[in-house]
Amino acid sequence: MLRAIVASVLIALSLAVLEYARWGVQIGSFQVGQTPVTEYAQRGADGPVVVVAHGFAGSQQMMQGYALPLAQAGYRVFVFEFLGHGRNPTPMSGDVTSVDGTTRLLVDQTRAVIDAVSPSTGQVALLGHSMATDILLRAAKGRSDIGPMVLISAFSNEMTARYPANLLLVAGAWEPGLRDFGLRALRMVAADAPEGSTAQSGDVIRRAVAAPFSEHVSVLHSRRARAEAVSWLNLAYGRSASPAIVPTGWAILGLLAGLVLLFRPIAALLALQSRAVLAPSGRQMAALLILPALIAPPIAVWVDPQVLPVLVADYLGLHLFLYGLLQLAMLALWRLLDLRLNWAGLALLLGWCAVFGLGLDRYAANFWPTTGRLWIIAVLSLGAVPYMLADCALTAQAGLARRFAVRAGFLASLGLAVALDFKGLFFLLLIAPVMVLFYLVFGSMGREVSRRSGPMAAGLALGLVLAWALGVSFPLFQS
Repeated sequence: MLRAIVASVLIALSLAVLEYARWGVQIGSFQVGQTPVTEYAQRGADGPVVVVAHGFAGSQQMMQGYALPLAQAGYRVFVFEFLGHGRNPTPMSGDVTSVDGTTRLLVDQTRAVIDAVSPSTGQVALLGHSMATDILLRAAKGRSDIGPMVLISAFSNEMTARYPANLLLVAGAWEPGLRDFGLRALRMVAADAPEGSTAQSGDVIRRAVAAPFSEHVSVLHSRRARAEAVSWLNLAYGRSASPAIVPTGWAILGLLAGLVLLFRPIAALLALQSRAVLAPSGRQMAALLILPALIAPPIAVWVDPQVLPVLVADYLGLHLFLYGLLQLAMLALWRLLDLRLNWAGLALLLGWCAVFGLGLDRYAANFWPTTGRLWIIAVLSLGAVPYMLADCALTAQAGLARRFAVRAGFLASLGLAVALDFKGLFFLLLIAPVMVLFYLVFGSMGREVSRRSGPMAAGLALGLVLAWALGVSFPLFQS
């Protein structure tokens, strides 16, 4: 009961902060060609236009931390989703290593959005994160309708001492390389300018700041970074509106953590089923961890499937399938696999994961697939379900150390795959943090079901959720 009360209070407080951040802002959507665009503005707002672009594997939801306070300050904010990202149904294409390949297509897309929202008079401000910083610099070059720019976690070879003329650079304090880039860009204007200062030379004005206690993702919710962005645009346009910058990052974490905490007392409603403890011996556990980690990567790399229009997703699906199949085969051979399925546990876990996903989609990141991604999710589930069935069977009754070893074994196998084919599979490095978050969040909820209803219900549910999460998170790509 105490856990349920604490979790409910945490959820309520977090929702209050997140909804307050939206107070007075109307959110609508439209399309520019096939590009989804989300507009954030107060009713009747007539302030300057700001076009906002997300980073790689991002979505419009990930840029709400900047879009909402800018809208509350009176700006008309337009956030669009790059090709293959979020709810944009058109895959990226071209050569990702060439400026004239994928980059050129994204630049053209960005220019089309700017053209569509640009007012008849006045200039458009640009704000972008990570990958988008280079795209925005290229898209704005040579245009007369571009005003101030805010680049977050920026890097681009397009930066010069004279271009862009009005620029704020923000990097997380825990992004040393990108902080160095921002400082170099600042010192193109004033050679001895320190980080955190503003430099001006003629009509060129720049500022470079570090957002405290932030890295590449949390910088999107840094209160310091967002306040700097609003102040910079206000300075450029002679405006004074200063909305409250609320701690949306902490509120998102609080909401999601509260949902995870609340699931335990909810899962306690499941009837506790009597089951024998099926625990592998030390030698069996060593085999379960080492053999799949060594066997799955070279086979999957050799097969090299190229079926799904998502970066490395087809390889990952095959890797998950082989890894999980090997573990399930050994568990079955040693009679350590409980195949009884508790339908109530399956329904409860799937339902709560859906609630979690809805919260994530509203406040943090895209979690809702376009129809073109549904078959991708279905194919990924062929690998994700066997993997999670094996994972839940191994962790249902395991202590913390053994659970850590089980998950670390899989991440090590992904590392081996990247080592075998770095050029083709380096995007797998982005999977590791996604998997860690999946284990912490969905894995924690799945264990509550496994402990009461056995591993099969949790494994099946989490396999479907893992396929869903991977299917909606990574960009569509067709060569």
